[in-house]
Amino acid sequence: MVVALYDEARSIGACLESLARQDYPPDSLEVLVFDGGSTDGSRAIAEAYVAERPGWSVHDNPRRIQAAAWNSGIRAASGEIVGIVSGHAQLGPSYVRHVVRALEETGADMVGGPVRATGDGPIGEAAAIAMSTPFGVGGARHHYLTEPGEVDTVFMGACRRETYLRFPFDERMVRNQDDELSYRLLDAGGRIVCDPAIESTYLNRSSIPALWRQFHDYGLWKVPVLFRHPRRARLRHLAPAGLVATAGLGLVLGTVSASARAATTVVLGAYLLATVGASARYRDRARPASVLALCCVYPTIHAAYGVGMIQGFARYASGDRLDGTDLATGAAASEAPRSDDGVEPPTGDREPEATTA
Repeated sequence: MVVALYDEARSIGACLESLARQDYPPDSLEVLVFDGGSTDGSRAIAEAYVAERPGWSVHDNPRRIQAAAWNSGIRAASGEIVGIVSGHAQLGPSYVRHVVRALEETGADMVGGPVRATGDGPIGEAAAIAMSTPFGVGGARHHYLTEPGEVDTVFMGACRRETYLRFPFDERMVRNQDDELSYRLLDAGGRIVCDPAIESTYLNRSSIPALWRQFHDYGLWKVPVLFRHPRRARLRHLAPAGLVATAGLGLVLGTVSASARAATTVVLGAYLLATVGASARYRDRARPASVLALCCVYPTIHAAYGVGMIQGFARYASGDRLDGTDLATGAAASEAPRSDDGVEPPTGDREPEATTA
């Protein structure tokens, strides 16, 4: 298992503990942690966990971003099967065993489980609810699927190492790198299976500003993914941008047109009613404060994603291909573009062996 780490002191201990508690033979489980220069004590926590465990180790990830960590770990792994892990995640005790079983039984090129989000406080709990509902994340079934099925991408995918070596993560992608890899794999004839038995939880953001930044980046970086893989575009990808554009244009035109004001009022009113209705569905399953927070969380993630996507389209139109070299954050300023030439089609007929990285 390859763990991407950067300033995760709040969650990395629980993440690694969940790996240590796997009901998979310890001598067949390799854990490689790649740290992007953490400054909050995360690395020390990780080093304490690996100190007395054979096959566990901590390494440097000078490029910081997850794509680079995962590529480095995949190359360094000795196992036949490799799974990627976020430092925010905790794996169920049978996670690795079910990954191996799913690859064997389905013949899929990639497997994973649904996203089971958790969060702290009313905002965190509301965000966890929002990210596991169709209203929150549209038709992205890997967020809430309850029966095994084929999907277009999956959370923390696991593959045979040879598949990941043929389909490495694109290190130009600061966000949505897993989506982009999944689409390349599917375009080459591969299959991705989501199996609810592959259980994990993910500690999501617990404040409105953090959620805004997260989903803004998702929207921004979805643009280069869709330009590279236009056949994978779905209405759910464009709906938030359409909502934001409609509202923005309506507000501008509403200053000079009564009809535009009326139309904008109808659109925003309908969205508000849908948001309240979607939030109220959880009044018996969540704390009142979290249900109220949902009324803020849903618009935050939809608007942030929509604004990010609109900015992405605008930057693409101006010639900026969002290759990770000029982001305001500077997170990937040193990234060099990588060519995807020479990628071979995947095969789903090879039996995975016991050793798992």
